[in-house]
Amino acid sequence: MEVVVYVESKNNEKLKQILFSDNVVSRANIVVHESGSLGRAGGFYIRVLGDEEQCKRAIELSKDLATEVKDEEKEKVLKQLSEESEKSLEGFSGIFG
Repeated sequence: MEVVVYVESKNNEKLKQILFSDNVVSRANIVVHESGSLGRAGGFYIRVLGDEEQCKRAIELSKDLATEVKDEEKEKVLKQLSEESEKSLEGFSGIFG
C-alpha cells in the first residue's frame, strides 16, 4: 500500500521529523520529493510505501500539517517518481554494469 501527502515548505521539516521518529511509520519506505518539478510549487510530496498500518498511521500523523493526495494527482506523482527512480537505476547500471 502507498499513500502520498503534500506538505508546504514551512511544515516539511516538522512533518519529516514526526514521520521518521514514529516507531510504526519509520519502518516504511518514505520518499520526500520537491513538488515544483511535478507542477506544484511551494512544497513537497511525501510518499509512504508500506503495509496498511504504516500508511494509515502516516496519514493520521500528517493530518494537521499536510493534505493527502488522491486520484489523478496521486497517479501523476507516483508515475513521475517511478520514472525518476528508473532513470537513477539506469545510471547506476551504467556505472556498475
